[in-house]
Parts: sequence; C-alpha cells; structure tokens
Amino acid sequence: MSASPGEQAGGRAWVHAGGRVALPTGRCRVMAIVNVTPDSFFDGGRWWDGQGELGAATEAIVAQARAWVDAGAAVLDVGGESTRPGAEAVSHDDERARVVPIIAALAGSFPAVAISVDTRHAEVARAGLEAGATIVNDVSTLADPGMARVVGSAGAGLCISHMRGIPETMQRDIAFDDVVAEVGDELAAAVERALAAGVTREQILVDPGVGFGKSAEQSAALVCASATLEARTGCPVLIGASRKSFLGRLLGKGLSLPVSERGLPSVVAAALAAEHGAAMVRVHDVLDTCRAMDLHAAMLAARLERGEGAR
Repeated sequence: MSASPGEQAGGRAWVHAGGRVALPTGRCRVMAIVNVTPDSFFDGGRWWDGQGELGAATEAIVAQARAWVDAGAAVLDVGGESTRPGAEAVSHDDERARVVPIIAALAGSFPAVAISVDTRHAEVARAGLEAGATIVNDVSTLADPGMARVVGSAGAGLCISHMRGIPETMQRDIAFDDVVAEVGDELAAAVERALAAGVTREQILVDPGVGFGKSAEQSAALVCASATLEARTGCPVLIGASRKSFLGRLLGKGLSLPVSERGLPSVVAAALAAEHGAAMVRVHDVLDTCRAMDLHAAMLAARLERGEGAR
C-alpha cells in the first residue's frame, strides 16, 4: 500500500501493515464505520437484502466509502459482529463471511487508505488481514489470547478498546471508583501484553470503550480524557462516542432520544474529544464529522497563531 501525501508527513503516526496514518498535532483524524451486520444499533441491515444476505451491496459500500475518503476519512473500519450492549455473539464463520469480501473490495478500490477489521476474534482478524486489511480494531481488550500474536506477525496496526466482560453482559453491575484511572491502568496492561507479543508501540492506538460497561457520566468523562489516557498508556487515543445511548441520557431524555436523533450530539462529542487530545474519532456521521475536524483544526491553528496555546 502506498501512502498518500498526507500520510507521508513526519511526526507522530499510526504504523500499520501497509504504511502509516499521520496523527499530526492539532488534527484529529476520522475512522469511518462500515457496518456489514444485520443488527448494529444504528445502521444494522442497511446493506442487506430481503433474503438476509449482503447481496449486491458491495458496489454501494464502495461508493459510500469513496465519499468518506474524499471528505478526509483516514481509516475505513469494517465490522461483521455487533458489539452493542446486549448483542449476541455470531459464529466466526458468519463474521468472516461478512467482512472478507467487503475488505477485499475496499482494499482494491482504495490502495492508499488504511482498512481496519473490527473484530474480537484472532481467527477473523487473520482472515481480514489476508483479505487486505492492515489494522485490527479489537473492542475486547485483547480477550482472545491469540489476537496480539496475529497482529504482531502481520505487522498490522492495532486499536485496543477497553471492555469488561462481553457485549451481552457488559452493562450489568458497572463498578468503577475512578473510571479514567482504572480504564487507563487496564489499557496500559493490555498494551504491555501486545508489546510482549511483538507489536510495537507505534502500531497501537487505545480506545477507552465509551459506552462499553460504563454509565453515561463515566462515558462523558472518558470522551474528555484522551490526554490523561495517552500519558498513562504511551499510545495515542481513539474515541468512539458516535450515536451511543449515553448521549441521550446526558441530554436528560433517558433512553427516549432515538438513535436517529443523536447525529448532532455525536459530532459535538467528537469535537470535544478532539479538543481534549484525541488522535482519532470513530464515527457513523463521517461527512459532518470530517467538516467538524477541519473546523477544529483551523480554529486551533488560529489560537496558536495568536499565541494563546491549545487548551
């Protein structure tokens, strides 16, 4: 994979099997969510036909991804298993069958763009990497003992997300004394496991798992904790707050704010994450978020030009 001019700049970068994604100071990058599941909480089933198959969706997915890449998305993240709270696991065979053809199509269409496979399972990660992905996005804090070895042997990028338990049960018995400190410690321990398996620190981003086994208030604290988490783990931070239910709870509407009305709150959350040091945000509303990140970078540059410094 050849890097685009924007990826060739010096400075901090996320190293992956096909090159590097630049993570410049003052510019929060965007990871676009490509759901190929029938049951994801926001857009599950979007690409599925009436017979329960992806059918002829590949061309439509590539066309949508092209618009996202043109807007500035740095990573296309392909997932074949919903990990929303309460979601049931799918078989490795089903997950692999969903993601592999889409990854292959995206990798063939966008050779200069990093493709990520979003999976908890080493077997699926290996298949995704063989199909053309160069990054693994693991929401389970490396629960599969083989995951770090797969990433290390492939030289792939790795995003380690924090989650206690499994999606079916993670919202039960939430217990943190200090959510930022505890999540930071658990992510740091996972980073050490990855390093021991041959993954370099430059290949790793960490994600505090907003909404994964956390209350609304704890999730809000994590959205704004990237600087602290990066200092604790030694790795840049990705924030994934997009369309999640905690946004509705924070607005005082409990669960009554439907997912279809969480677009603007999601973009605001992404902007707050960027302001507090996030290197990347993972989002459904890619076009609006890319514009927001462009605006944030321009305003930060204007602040620095006036000698005011970053906040």
